[in-house]
Amino acid sequence: MIERADQLILNYVSKAADAAHGVLRPEQRLDFTRRLRTRIEAERRGSQSAKDVTRLLARFGDPVLLVEREARRLAETAPLEAAAVAPAGEEATAAFPKIRDDVPPGVARSRREAERRLAREARGLPFAGFRRAAMSVANPMVTEGRDARTVVKEHPREVAALLVLVVAALLVPFDLAPVAIFQVPVIAWAAGSAMVMFSDTWALRDRLIGIGSPLLGYTAGGLIVGGLRVGGEPGLEAFVVEFFNASGVMFMVGTGVSVVWLAYRLVDQE
Repeated sequence: MIERADQLILNYVSKAADAAHGVLRPEQRLDFTRRLRTRIEAERRGSQSAKDVTRLLARFGDPVLLVEREARRLAETAPLEAAAVAPAGEEATAAFPKIRDDVPPGVARSRREAERRLAREARGLPFAGFRRAAMSVANPMVTEGRDARTVVKEHPREVAALLVLVVAALLVPFDLAPVAIFQVPVIAWAAGSAMVMFSDTWALRDRLIGIGSPLLGYTAGGLIVGGLRVGGEPGLEAFVVEFFNASGVMFMVGTGVSVVWLAYRLVDQE
């Protein structure tokens, strides 16, 4: 089974190879992708963290731009290569060019300052992952590519599960006719919970929190809030009425907590 970090690199190199079609000659394209993969692995330093690899690939930038730079390099060196015939089997270039060379000095300084500021903010402060994702909307470089769009592209099934849970909560006020004996919000919640449980991105604890919070809100929240609303009014019937009046709202609150927690763990994962 391919590790997720390896899959990210494979996808990135594949995009670069696709972009090189029609731009580089076949042998140039093979040499370019080989050197690109070698350089990525060298910069990676054996890390299996998908988060680290995502940041590394963000430093390399758009694969299309890398292909364009390679084409310019080949065009500039073509006269020299024509003047000297290389021995058979010799590599076209020894190594892939440094990635940060193309970054203007002012941009590089701003990036370093933003990274230092985020590092200081992250130490000892909760929910730093959400703040980094929010800041990346204005300046994606501060998270080195780890923003909301990246999360959606990397985890479409997990994002879909969160959307289903949100829909389950939003359906509560509409009082839709049940399907067989099941309420429509419950069916939507069950579908979203199944998607959450079948995901291997979240830890088991996070998945249990995600599917358990709406249930806890519905039962415990309904009992507590419903009991408080009944007050001194006697009778089980009055309590049942208040329970169901409160349980729907508390289910929505629990689902909101679930979605926020799962989204946070998705953004801030290692």
